[in-house]
Order: sequence, then structure tokens, then C-alpha cells
Amino acid sequence: NFCQFSLNSVLATAKVTPAVNYYLTHVGMGLDPRGLRSFGEAKGIRTFAYGALGEPGPNKELLQNPIVNKIAKEHGVSPEAVAVRWILQSGAAVSVRPTVEFGLGSAACLPKTEENKNKQTRSKCDQGLAERAASFQWELTTAEMSELSGLTSPNDNPTLFSSAGCPDAFGPKDYMKYIQSLGS
Repeated sequence: NFCQFSLNSVLATAKVTPAVNYYLTHVGMGLDPRGLRSFGEAKGIRTFAYGALGEPGPNKELLQNPIVNKIAKEHGVSPEAVAVRWILQSGAAVSVRPTVEFGLGSAACLPKTEENKNKQTRSKCDQGLAERAASFQWELTTAEMSELSGLTSPNDNPTLFSSAGCPDAFGPKDYMKYIQSLGS
């Protein structure tokens, strides 16, 4: 989760170039958020995206976007599937959340244990994982990729959870604001 400044710091002393840079990427941020993808890939560092649905929680603006929803309807999939497919089809790897029930420090999907016997939640998580995996079984058209790539909102910070040396990094004050917003 490195910004350009942090990547340059690592590259200045690294004996081995990092293989991937894991950072926030989703529809609305463009194919090259803040130039980070082109910067890394010019140095042989591939993009591994997280936050396809938003971070630190699901982004309603993204998931309710009329263009995302129109494309989802045309393909018979969810807006979440469109968001994941857009990242995959752009050539990046992506980690996914099985449901939209998550936030900073919380998630609906828990490991199968004796204590966690909530079959309804497990079923929802299993269904979500199956849907995310199905993102490899269909494609967006060139026009749909262009339309999604052209969206400029929500335009989040790709290195939200990076070091303090990165612009607009998520810090202790931001965490407290986020926690307070959960109560309202």
C-alpha cells in the first residue's frame, strides 16, 4: 500500500523490486489513480487492488451509480460483480469482500467454528464468494469498460491506509471521525 514517495523510498534500498503494490482501486478512480499504476508498472510493479466496493466500508455512491447499475442489469449480475469485473478486465489482480456487510474492523463473514453457527450469514457469504468467482465467466464490452473507466466519482485516495509520508493517508483523526460516523 505504497504511494509514489514510499515506493521510491523502498526502491532506493531494495535488493529485490516488489512484485505488487496493493492499493485501493475501484470504479470512479480511473484506470490509473493518481498515476500510481503507471508509476509502478513502469518499474515492473503490478497492481493488486483492494476496495473494489469501497473502503473502509461499501461505498453507496459507487454501488448505486446509475451507469454501474445499468451495466449490471444488462449482464444479469449485481453492481458488486460489475465493480470486480472492471478491475479484473483492466488487468489488475483484486481481493474481494464476499458481501457488502463490512466496515473498518468488522465483517459479516466469519470462519466456520462452533461459536459461529449462523447459517444464514454463512450462506450469504458463500453466495457472495461464488458471485465474485463468477466474475471470470463474463466480460464487459469495450464501450462499458470505457464508460466505467471514465467515471470520476467516487474518487478516493488509492493509498488511504499507507504510511504518514503519503498524501491524505488515513490517520488516527480520520479513524476517530469514522468511528463517530458509525454512531450517527
